[in-house]
Parts: sequence; C-alpha cells; structure tokens
Amino acid sequence: MRINGFSGMDIDSMVKELMTAKRAPLDKLNQKKTLLEWQRDSYRELNSKMYEFRNTKLQQTYRQSAALNTQKAVVTGNSDAVKAEAGATANGIKMEVSIEQLATAKAQETDGKGQGYSSRQSLAELANGIKFGQPTTSLGTSDYSKEYKIKINDVEMTFTGQDTVSSIIAKINSKTDLNVKASFDDLTGKFTIASKDLGSTGKLDVEAPDAGNNSLMDVFGQGSTAVVTDIAAKDAIVLINGKKLDPPPTSNIITYNGVQMNLLAETVTRDSNGIITSDKPFTINIQSDPDKALETVKAFIADYNTMLDLLNTKVGEEKYRSFQPLTSEQRSAMTESDIKLWEEKAKSGLLKNDDILSNLASTMRIIMGEKMGELSNIGITGGKYYENGKIYLDEEKFKKAIIGNPQQVSDILQGTGTNTDSSIFGKLYKEMDTAMTKVAERAGTTKYSGDVNSIYKEESVMGKTLKGYNTQITALEKRLSDLENRYYKQFTAMETAMNKYQSQSSSLSSFFAS
Repeated sequence: MRINGFSGMDIDSMVKELMTAKRAPLDKLNQKKTLLEWQRDSYRELNSKMYEFRNTKLQQTYRQSAALNTQKAVVTGNSDAVKAEAGATANGIKMEVSIEQLATAKAQETDGKGQGYSSRQSLAELANGIKFGQPTTSLGTSDYSKEYKIKINDVEMTFTGQDTVSSIIAKINSKTDLNVKASFDDLTGKFTIASKDLGSTGKLDVEAPDAGNNSLMDVFGQGSTAVVTDIAAKDAIVLINGKKLDPPPTSNIITYNGVQMNLLAETVTRDSNGIITSDKPFTINIQSDPDKALETVKAFIADYNTMLDLLNTKVGEEKYRSFQPLTSEQRSAMTESDIKLWEEKAKSGLLKNDDILSNLASTMRIIMGEKMGELSNIGITGGKYYENGKIYLDEEKFKKAIIGNPQQVSDILQGTGTNTDSSIFGKLYKEMDTAMTKVAERAGTTKYSGDVNSIYKEESVMGKTLKGYNTQITALEKRLSDLENRYYKQFTAMETAMNKYQSQSSSLSSFFAS
C-alpha cells in the first residue's frame, strides 16, 4: 500500500497522469485483441449457419432421393401390416400383398432365473440366487473374482462375478464384428443372444469355451446348468398378386416394383395346428404427388436465398473505423445503453470484404448462373442484378416439369446415380465444405459442428495471433507496473527531500527569531 506524505503533492494524480500516456500502447493492443476476438466470434456464428445449410439442408434433406420423389405409395386393406414408400422408379403396378410369415433371427435363449432379478445385478448375485434388493453379505471375494466365459461366432469373451448383466450386454452388443444382439428379460430372467441378420443368412454360434462350471449362459438358468434353447431362423413368406416370392426374403424390408415395404405383421390367421384359416392382405397403388417435390424446392430456394443474403450482408456491412473497442476507463464513464450502442457500431463490418465469404457468395451465384438455362426450364429463375444472386420459383412451371419429366428435374438438382457432385446440390455442398475448411483454418472453428459455443482450436491463424497478443500484453503490463512503481519511488523521494528542506527551513526561522 502506498502512503503519500504531507508535502501537499497529489502523487496519485500525478502518477496517473504520467501513466495515461504510457498506457496508450497497451490500450491499442487490447483493442486489437478484442477486435480479433469479435471477428473470430463472427466467423463461428457464420460457420453455424453454413453448417446447417451444408449438412441439415443440403446433405440430409435436399440431396436425398426421396426429396424430389413424385411417387406416393397408397396402402389400402390391412394397412397395419406394412409401411410402404414408393421410390422414383416405382412403375405403378398395383400389388396385392399377403404375409404368411415374417423373417426372424436365429437365437439362443436360456430357461431363465424367474422373476425378481434385474439387469443391474452382478453375475455373482445371479449365480448365487440372490434376487434384486436382497442382502449380498453372503458373497465373498471368490464369488466376485470367478470367471464366466462365452464364445460367440468364434470370439471368446471372459467376464467376472463383479460384472453386471447390463454391462455384459453392452459389451457384447458393442462388438460389431459379432453381429449379434444380447438381451435380458427382467420378468423371466431369460438371457437371449440373437443374430442381427434375419432369416437363413444370419449367423449365430454360441458355446462354452471350457468344460466346467464357468459358462456365462448357465448363470441365467433355473438350476446350476441352464437349459439353452436354439431358436431357428425363419425366412419371410410373402405373396404378391398371388405369387410367392422365390427365393424367400431374408429380411422384413423388401423392395418390389420400385416400392420399399417394411413388413410389420402377418396378414394371415392360423388355427391351433398352424394351418392358415384366413387372410387379410393389403393393396398398394402408386399415385403421382408433385406437391412434396414442390415443397422441397420451395424450401431450398428460401434456404439458398437466406444463406446468400447473409454472406452478401456480412461482406458489404459498413465499418465504422472511429468506433474502436472501449477501454476500461472509457466504459466506466458511460452508461450501459451508451456502451451497447457504441459496441454495435464497433462490431459492424468485422467481415467486410472478407475473401472467404466473398468467394463463396460469388461461387454460389456462378453455380446457379451456369445452369440457369436448364433451371429456367423447370421454373427456377434469377432475380434482378441488384438482388445479388437471389433466385425465384415459378410454382406452376415447376409442377408441370416434375410431373412431365421428374428424372430431368432430379438430374439437374440432385445428379444421376453416383454422379451427384456435378449437380446443383452437389456443387453447393462441395463449395460450402471448402469454405468451412478455410474458416476453420483461419478462425479455429470446426466444420463438423454448428455449435456456436464450440471451443476454438488454438493452432488456427487467429488463435496464434491472439496467443501473440496475450504474450505482448503480459510483457507490456509488467513494464508499465514497473514504471508506475518507479514513478512512485521518485515522487516519494522528492517528497521526502521537500519535507526535509521544509523542516530545516522551519528550524532556521525559529533560530533567527529567538
């Protein structure tokens, strides 16, 4: 703590006045840092919009074949037995479908422990017949350390008594190479392992690797050894227009005549002997539905115009160079409303004439302009020159085009077969991806997320610059602190000398006066 003397000198004010000029370089450096941080935040906000347009809109919606599909599957009759979706190649053939048998998976199932057991329990508890909630004080170290083994599709796995049923299931199911699904029924205590593939093509081979009382499956039985039941796989039995599909489907998702059918239930009824006694089939008809494709393109045009307008706005936004980030002293002298208005001006134009954004906006306009002849044939046209690339849709013209030649519309917007990158949607996706990569390199954002609160990568161009600013600021603050202390020492020494002189003068005056 600094204590001023009694010379009448206001040392604090004098030092503060001297330091004000000396702090100017530090204020400038802090302003540069703040501007760069604001600019980086602007990049991140824009990156979020670009991510949404690239991923959520282009990739996950507009580039999907169903987005421009004008075919609609209409199910009548036993509609609960199926979910049907017509593809672009649906040929319009009416189909009456009967499902005599759904495809099922090959599985192995234990006879079960019975009720009262939970997947949250350990193997040690189940192996010793301790139900959920009962005391486990009878269990010892050997119970928890005991190993239980199982071999699934030639892959051996070992567990211990301390493993819970849920953790075992999670471990088995996480091994994608096994291609199986394990489950536990709390009501029956049964443990089941089933192939993920339905029908006769599914593979499942479960065995105990070693002889003895250490089989995982035995833990889930009524006695010391579980009764394991083999459940055979079944292929689906489906009749379309009276003809049984051959070979039989090994999946409950089938596609015929351009219609994908997700089979949900059998349409037949059987007696106690398994003999079919009745059938309630469903019928699928194909209808033309241009409205879905129209809504897709309307949404795309709105999203495209919004994205382009945002880019145009950012690169053309006015920059007020006289409005710099406020210093702490300036902020303390202003009201909150004044600070808000000032910073709105200071943050304006942070991305003015930005090369990445300018190039992206220009490329987007070029992509549409190069195809404008073809696009105009399907009702998509460009706006006036002063609208900076805005596009419009003639809905009636588009509906005629999509009804008359849906493949042409799809080829222009989505591309054909594997050649989708040269389409409108494909090119826009690629250019958006390229721009996001450049933004990530510069600002440290990520092109794999649209999170506006995501952490920046320090090794980006801006990250390195900010790191340099922080180093300079720390060094400059230390120099200023040292200088301020030196000023105080100098003024304190001056004050001490003046006090001494004043004391001597008083003594002399008193001497001559006596």
